[in-house]
Amino acid sequence: MGFGVVMTPQEDAETARLAFRDAMSRLAAAVHVVTTDGPAGRAGFTASAVTSVTDTPPTLLVCLNRASSVAGLFEKNNVLCVSTLTASQENISRAFGGSTPQEERFATGEWMVGDTGAPVLKNALVSFDCRIESAVASGTHHVLFCQVLGMHTGSDDEDALVYFRRRYHSLG
Repeated sequence: MGFGVVMTPQEDAETARLAFRDAMSRLAAAVHVVTTDGPAGRAGFTASAVTSVTDTPPTLLVCLNRASSVAGLFEKNNVLCVSTLTASQENISRAFGGSTPQEERFATGEWMVGDTGAPVLKNALVSFDCRIESAVASGTHHVLFCQVLGMHTGSDDEDALVYFRRRYHSLG
C-alpha cells in the first residue's frame, strides 16, 4: 500500500502550497456564510474553516484571509454570524464565495438581524451570532475566536451542504 505524495523539506514553497491545498480538498467540511454589519458596513464571505473551540463559554474559531476585501470590516465591526448552509443553499455559497458585490450577495437569501447586529440567514441549518473576542495572525489568515451570544436553528428536515474534493455535496 502506497502513501501517495510525500512532502520533503526540499520542496519549493509553491509546490508545497499546492500539495497542501490538494490534501485539504480531501477533508469534507460544512459550508458556512460568515456575515457582519456595523459601523464599517455589511459584508460576508463563504467559509469552510469554522469549528467549535469550547462550550464554556460557547466559542467558535473562524479563519479569514487577511488580504480579503472584507477583512477590515470584520475587524472594525467586531461581530459576526456563522450561518451553516443547507444543501438547497448552494447558490448562496457561490454568491458569497465569488466576486459578487456585497449588496448583491445579500439579495440571494432572506436575512434577519441578530442580537449583535450581524445578518443571520433565515432557513440556515444553524446560525451562531458572535462577538469576536480575539484574533491571531497565522500565515495569510486571521484566526478569529468568537464568543457565541445567540443561536438560531433551522429545520431538522434539511440536508447539510458540504464541500469535498472541490465540489459541493449533500449530506443528510
